[in-house]
Amino acid sequence: MRLGTTSYIYKAGVITNVRLLAGHTQDVELLVFELEETWNSFPCEEDVDELCQLASEYDLTYTVHLPLDLYLADDDPSIDKAITVIEATRKLKPHAYIIHLDSKYTDPDRDFRTWEKNTLSSLEALMEVAGDPARICVENHDTLFPAVLDHVLDMAPVSCCPDVGHLWKNGHNALKYLEHWLPRARVVHLHGVSDTDHQSLSVVPPAQLDPIVNTLNRHFRGVVTLEVFNKADFLDSVEVFWNSLARLMRRTPAVDSYAM
Repeated sequence: MRLGTTSYIYKAGVITNVRLLAGHTQDVELLVFELEETWNSFPCEEDVDELCQLASEYDLTYTVHLPLDLYLADDDPSIDKAITVIEATRKLKPHAYIIHLDSKYTDPDRDFRTWEKNTLSSLEALMEVAGDPARICVENHDTLFPAVLDHVLDMAPVSCCPDVGHLWKNGHNALKYLEHWLPRARVVHLHGVSDTDHQSLSVVPPAQLDPIVNTLNRHFRGVVTLEVFNKADFLDSVEVFWNSLARLMRRTPAVDSYAM
């Protein structure tokens, strides 16, 4: 697997973060959560060229988290905004484009057939722009429950991004769902949960973390993103992750894997 983190480890722009992270991580998740707020500094053509150069020099790959306010399951999704980001970052050859299938109404049961139709239409548009449907990765989150993500994967040839921290936060059996989704996973998000999510992995008990790391080590060759948002949590999480892997490697060898 490739171990990565986000482009907001330092309180600076995307480019500065990638410069500082290059050589210390294998993948950077480029966060474009709010397009209007970030577009002045990223990704202009010069920035993309520099990101390509950093990728070449440091064997670095990228994933791109598309904006959060797309509302792809609604009647009026912001498809153009998503397409803008995909086209602007195409030269980087991102390993994945992470999306949330959000709705302004939050509850698919409100009108499931409409939700389903809108979701499929949005995914088809994004798959066409991305070129490879597998590069579109649907992430589970607070309003997209596991059963709904399963339905999405049945509907479209997209990938998924299991977010282990979100599963822990919502009281789901994270290991069960990770094992279930891993054959369709291209990226996995990993972070600790205490009072809130996206914390250092140091808050996760080893008995809870080790089975997750073991499954990733044995069966996954995609990107594992430590989805935290400051330097201390990043450094702590890297150390905790490798300590967990070291404990496991002393006990069992790695075997077959799913490669996306």
